[in-house]
Amino acid sequence: MSTDHCDTPLHADYYADESVFFTADVIENVKVAQDTWRVRFRCPEMAAKCKPGQFIMLKINDRDDPLIGRPLAVFDITADQQGVPTDLDAVYLVKGNLTTRLVDVVAGQQLDVWGPLGNGFLPQPTRHLIMVAGGIGQTPFVTLAREYLGLAAYGRECPRAEKVTLCYGARSADLLAGVDTFEAVEGLDVRLCTDDGSRGHDGLVTELLEQVLAEDKQAHGSNEGARIVCCGPEPMMQAVAGVCQQWEVPCQVSLETPMACGIGICFTCVAKVLQDDGSWDYKRTCVEGPVFDAAKIVWD
Repeated sequence: MSTDHCDTPLHADYYADESVFFTADVIENVKVAQDTWRVRFRCPEMAAKCKPGQFIMLKINDRDDPLIGRPLAVFDITADQQGVPTDLDAVYLVKGNLTTRLVDVVAGQQLDVWGPLGNGFLPQPTRHLIMVAGGIGQTPFVTLAREYLGLAAYGRECPRAEKVTLCYGARSADLLAGVDTFEAVEGLDVRLCTDDGSRGHDGLVTELLEQVLAEDKQAHGSNEGARIVCCGPEPMMQAVAGVCQQWEVPCQVSLETPMACGIGICFTCVAKVLQDDGSWDYKRTCVEGPVFDAAKIVWD
């Protein structure tokens, strides 16, 4: 996907006809936090296509229960010694029909996977990229951090940011997943918080975000050039959108709306999005999203 369509996020480059379907071999399936696992599977063709913020649909090969796939954000993309993308990582919370079965999958078994899907995060000039995650919402941000820090390219050009910060919150320390992966990203400022104070800041991720915005404004005189990207539970994203409105900082949210087909057919994943004339219309999270301008979301 080129950057030519930054002003047209509904361009057909984001539609499902850009995706591919594969039966992929599982490389590993490991626990990374309480009730949270990371599955890695080999799919070079798909790994070469994925952009930060996109997702995949996944189901266990040769099983009809569940009948349809489930959406999972692309957490990481790994490459061979020559730098050629080979494997994809997805992090999932064990709570549904598919994921309770997925934990039993071992290396050598196969998954049916199709993607990449969705628009993802478009590359935009950004001085300070602040990524805000809650719960399992950290999953789209590893590749995005590497891209804006100039550590990796995903088939496109991306302006390098002066600074990239992750604000990641969970109810308790044992629910923070993939922190070691983020901390291994050179130059990434990782800020953690927990509701019970068991790790990092004792409080909400919105409080952590306001601390970072205050530091940024003090250092630069204003927050001009700062941009927020956010993913997590909807109430948290709504609260982050409110903070960004108060601080007059642009914010994009990656919605986690439940979806069935993942390719724009079933219309089960619609979200209310404001139009230019002030009215709202339903937009499909799987096709027009999952990334939207937070100021345009009608939060119910």
